[in-house]
Amino acid sequence: AKYQFGSDSLSGKKVLVQGVGHVGAALVGMLVKEGAEVVVSDIFQDKIQQVVNEHGVKVIDADEVYDTEMDIYSPCALGATVNDETLGRLKCAVICGAANNQLADEAKHGEAVRAKGIVYAPDYLVNAGGIINCFWELNGYHREAAMRQTEAIYDTTLDIFNKSAAEQIPAYLAANKIAEARIAAIGNIQLTY
Repeated sequence: AKYQFGSDSLSGKKVLVQGVGHVGAALVGMLVKEGAEVVVSDIFQDKIQQVVNEHGVKVIDADEVYDTEMDIYSPCALGATVNDETLGRLKCAVICGAANNQLADEAKHGEAVRAKGIVYAPDYLVNAGGIINCFWELNGYHREAAMRQTEAIYDTTLDIFNKSAAEQIPAYLAANKIAEARIAAIGNIQLTY
């Protein structure tokens, strides 16, 4: 939101959350708290009913997802939802969700998303906080260190979007380049508590 709209505020932004299982339902709660206009879709009616009862959000049919006007598309269920069939119909400015492998063909659809001016946050970037927390659980849990590293995802995201724009490359490729550079420098990483 900060990169695409110039503000971190989600107030009044229409966010479509596709898939309201454990992660999607938690996201809905956070979005509602931030003042977003939330629309949800899921193939499981019990999940939909639970989220509607808790948050009073609007529901659309799964067939309507790609033809709905929205600011942010948040796929939190199946992967490959950004594909040849859906990309031309998708009406959003940002794609940011927890589903794995959201782009059916990373190279093809990553470039197509960039060319359309849609900001795309790669799935492994969006889900990095969970991995960071797991790391600290396995290495002597230090909540403050885990939170500091998780909060750094924000700046990493902006770095990825800026690199994508500067080099005129898709966001997934910018993210990969940054990750590869970090891996190459792995010998220099020191843990701080």
